[in-house]
Amino acid sequence: MSIDWNSLITAQHLINLLDIIVVWYAIYKLMMLLRGTKAVQLFKGVVVIIVIKLISWYLGLETVSWIMDQVINWGIIAIIVIFQPEIRRGLEHLGRGTFVHNKKQGEKEEKMVEELDQAIQYMSKRRIGALITVQMNTGLEDYIETGIKLDAEITGALLINIFIPNTPLHDGAVIVKDGKIAVAAAYLPLSESNLIPKVLGTRHRAAVGISEVTDALTIVVSEETGGVTITKNSELIRDLTRDDYLKLLTNELVPKKVENESWIAKIISESFLNSTRKKRGGRKH
Repeated sequence: MSIDWNSLITAQHLINLLDIIVVWYAIYKLMMLLRGTKAVQLFKGVVVIIVIKLISWYLGLETVSWIMDQVINWGIIAIIVIFQPEIRRGLEHLGRGTFVHNKKQGEKEEKMVEELDQAIQYMSKRRIGALITVQMNTGLEDYIETGIKLDAEITGALLINIFIPNTPLHDGAVIVKDGKIAVAAAYLPLSESNLIPKVLGTRHRAAVGISEVTDALTIVVSEETGGVTITKNSELIRDLTRDDYLKLLTNELVPKKVENESWIAKIISESFLNSTRKKRGGRKH
């Protein structure tokens, strides 16, 4: 029995496939935004209500189904109120996700890497313990709430001052969000992994812990050895040289540049140059 591929691969089928991909991508991005926030528990509750609705509809439980209908109908308003911070953050991400490369944004992140390097070098040489977490895609609101709000520009001098021993802010983590120091003295979850070497202390366990539940990048400077460690996605990379951690930070934090202009600007400029060349060629003849 042969398969008629022409009947399977139709325009309508391709549109349906695209529709499914877009919906799943939207759900994935929503889940990434909710990870690491209190709203993730509420989102699980919404999923449970939908599952109960489907089961009651399938089994013919009319009363339960009616109650779930009321919860869902009124719950839409409640969700908008409850998920307000996540919705705002999602719209901000959507607004930043343009096709045109933002050169200033890249310069800002390059500057951030330079300031981090300055602080790491100073603290590493003097064996000043430090714990710096940089928010990536996953929200860190739950952990930001445990710290002392700063909302300050990132500078090497400020980071050094924060982690000077016996100062009010040195104990805990600095959390960097949207290119700024959001808070200091924040508490991060400690990893219970048996794979972490016994010689590593609380800072390293906290760094691994936050990398297990979010996609944040965390920098640790050891108070005992001055060694530099970076964690991300449950991976712990120890005793990095300056060149090593600079490459890693640049790859993770600095957006890839599309040469010096966006692909849209490039197409427009090439089109303009080609038309100019044709005009000049016509004059020669």
